[in-house]
Amino acid sequence: MSEIRTVAVIIRGRVQGVGYRMWTRDEAERQGLAGHVRNRPDGSVEAVFSGPVDAVGRILEACRHGPPGARVSEVVVSDHGGAPPQAGFAIR
Repeated sequence: MSEIRTVAVIIRGRVQGVGYRMWTRDEAERQGLAGHVRNRPDGSVEAVFSGPVDAVGRILEACRHGPPGARVSEVVVSDHGGAPPQAGFAIR
């Protein structure tokens, strides 16, 4: 059984209005991750990813680039202290 990692992520830059949330959902589902993604009032995007350590690593690397049209300036990752999200990945 592989180890599970849950992280909270803040992505800054030009990440709203470019399909970043939909792209994140699609990438997370492709990796088999649970969690959610949402826009924040300050123009950043916030996500929680939970799943196998290697899959979480892949999505974090992908978030540094994002979809076409995005310009990511910063990705801040912290271990998520709360309960892991239930199965599935949602846009909030």
